[in-house]
Amino acid sequence: MKKFLLATALTGLGAMTAQAASHSEMVKVGIILGFTGPLETLAPAMADSGEMALAEVNEAGGILDGMMAEAVRGDGTCADAAAATAAAERLVTSDGVSAILGAMCSGATGAVLTNVSLPNGILQISPSATSPGLSSIEDNGLFFRMAPSDARQGEVMAEIIMERGIDEVAVTYTNNDYGSGLASSFQQAFEAAGGSVTLSASHEDGKADYSAEVGSLASAGGDALVVIGYVDQGGSGVIQAALDTGAFETFVLPDGMIGTALENNFGSDIDGSFGQNPSVENERGDEFLAMAEAAGFDGTSVYAKEAYDSMALILLSMAAAGSTNGADAAAKVMELANAPGEKIYAGELAKAIELIAAGTDIDYVGASSVELIEPGEASGGYAEMEMKNGKLEAIGYR
Repeated sequence: MKKFLLATALTGLGAMTAQAASHSEMVKVGIILGFTGPLETLAPAMADSGEMALAEVNEAGGILDGMMAEAVRGDGTCADAAAATAAAERLVTSDGVSAILGAMCSGATGAVLTNVSLPNGILQISPSATSPGLSSIEDNGLFFRMAPSDARQGEVMAEIIMERGIDEVAVTYTNNDYGSGLASSFQQAFEAAGGSVTLSASHEDGKADYSAEVGSLASAGGDALVVIGYVDQGGSGVIQAALDTGAFETFVLPDGMIGTALENNFGSDIDGSFGQNPSVENERGDEFLAMAEAAGFDGTSVYAKEAYDSMALILLSMAAAGSTNGADAAAKVMELANAPGEKIYAGELAKAIELIAAGTDIDYVGASSVELIEPGEASGGYAEMEMKNGKLEAIGYR
């Protein structure tokens, strides 16, 4: 680790020297997502979205008197904290990135922050990490996330279930920071609202058969099964086992289970199942979707909007700070992300750079209606989702 920190320090010194001389022609931003692992179907659209924001900045002439930006991808696998740390180390030491977009899942995000971003002064913004534990993690002001804490998601999920007249559920959760954190916050909120959790039990990802887990959940009973898991891994395995045995017909689906893979895996077999994912109505959201379509990816994919906003805020913060230094840029994030200021939407990054250069305040709204609260996370809007005719539909926002 000492050798890693020394190498990074030397890299940073070289970068600062070059910038002091003439503003380096290139700033690199690492994109660490789960390109393999339990949410691998979501990662491509997220990466493409972040890179779309970066390309938009470059087309506008870059930042800091013409500094162009380059994205460098790393596979954090989502579920393997060691792999995520190794990927981040490579991006810093070998590629010389000045900021990190990512990671994707909460455990990987915390590992990258603690082991790489924090000791090396790197600005890090995650589009999708939701664990409540990240709200209090030591970060020296370097870490932000476009997703709200699962402390809020647990409350929203409890509200939605109770409003549907369901007051008794069983819960299965993936055995990691994300799963345990959301399961705990949900159970607390659900029981406080008068609901009953018959059994809350973890499951491991990567298994071929989940019949034993489903058997225990079915024995405990419940009018629905809350599946706090990953759509490309154990979460779908649990649902399939439940359908095969007839144990449950209705499934409650938090953000890790929302995605086109759910439609492909089950279609109308789980019609009537419902859940939520972080999303806020945006009066100009269609513009982002059109941009994504032109760029060749699905803008409706979960956390694609947040990935665009993560990259935009990284680069705009550097522009506002007049520096690619992590601490300098991080000090500008909250200021740019919130009122007062002229509103900036997706597709308006050139306008944002001009306003920043002119000393005009901006209020970055972006694609996901960004509004950050302390300690640097989204305020907590959600779309209520339901499976209808084999497709996920947003039926409301809260």
